[in-house]
Amino acid sequence: MKRILVSACLFGINCNYKGKNNLNYRIFSLMKDFALIPVCPEQLAGLPTPRPRAEIIGGKGWVPGSRVVNEFGVDITTVFEKGAEETLKIARLFEVELAILKGGSPSCGTQHVYDGTFSSILVPGVGVTAALLRKNGIEVLSEDEIEYLIGS
Repeated sequence: MKRILVSACLFGINCNYKGKNNLNYRIFSLMKDFALIPVCPEQLAGLPTPRPRAEIIGGKGWVPGSRVVNEFGVDITTVFEKGAEETLKIARLFEVELAILKGGSPSCGTQHVYDGTFSSILVPGVGVTAALLRKNGIEVLSEDEIEYLIGS
């Protein structure tokens, strides 16, 4: 059975920065055809839940030399990189070829992330974990892109 990493918040696990979740019932429809492995890169890195909001500075998503800061201006780049590395370890352990991650997140964003100004502006770009998974040959989709998997 094909294994897929999935952002834990999409399962209804209270792990997002607010201490809440992003439950997406469509994820559960995949369970009959795929083994789903929940991950939260930010928790894997040791960040608390709830936690201060974080964004990638620069308005381009995660690119070499980017920084991740929280809403108080604290640089937490190395923490986000650690979470991405831990997520990659899990992907390799389970021989995962696909991940479904929460859009907009500084870790998991697959197409858009917030611009780093903490003003709720989305810009094209990817999060730290999504970028690392893609760099290592793992296909990454957002929760809005799973329709073709349902019923496959």
